[in-house]
Amino acid sequence: MYVIRLADGTLRVPQSLTSQDGRLIGNAYVEVQPGDPEYEQWLAESLTEEEAELRRRRWAEENDELEREFLAYKARQEDG
Repeated sequence: MYVIRLADGTLRVPQSLTSQDGRLIGNAYVEVQPGDPEYEQWLAESLTEEEAELRRRRWAEENDELEREFLAYKARQEDG
C-alpha cells in the first residue's frame, strides 16, 4: 500500500488494525490534510494516484516474468 497524494493535497495514508495477539484485522486508508501534525512526515513518500497505478502495473508485469522464471526453475528441479 502506498501513501496517495490527491489533487487537493490530501494524503491517504495506509493503516492496519491488528488484534492484541498480532493478527491482522484489516487495512484501510486514513486521510491526512495539509496542516495536520503528521502531514509533512508522509508527504515526502507520497505518490499521485497515477504514479501509484503505474507502480502497481509495473510490479504486476515484472512479477509475471519472475513467476515464469520460478516455474521453469521448479520444472528443472523436478526433472533432475
